[in-house]
Amino acid sequence: MREKKHKDKSAAALGYRASTDNAPTVKAKGKGYIAEEIIKRAQENNVPIKEDSSLAELLDQLDVNETIPPELYEVVAEVFAFLYRMEKNSH
Repeated sequence: MREKKHKDKSAAALGYRASTDNAPTVKAKGKGYIAEEIIKRAQENNVPIKEDSSLAELLDQLDVNETIPPELYEVVAEVFAFLYRMEKNSH
């Protein structure tokens, strides 16, 4: 059972620098083992994680270093707001 779950998992890492970026960009993405590694590295570096399989699937269609399209601005903004609140509450 664990093997199937491992294969089906997908993950994407987003980055955004207000001073240089017009919109968030995909920094890493992958399925299965790659997804597990993205999540593991995020945890090791205290990067907040938000589980959203639908968004991960949409981001998987983009290339690494590609800026997210305007259609995803709202949902990604909600994720960033959620992560900001999590980070703020943990301090």
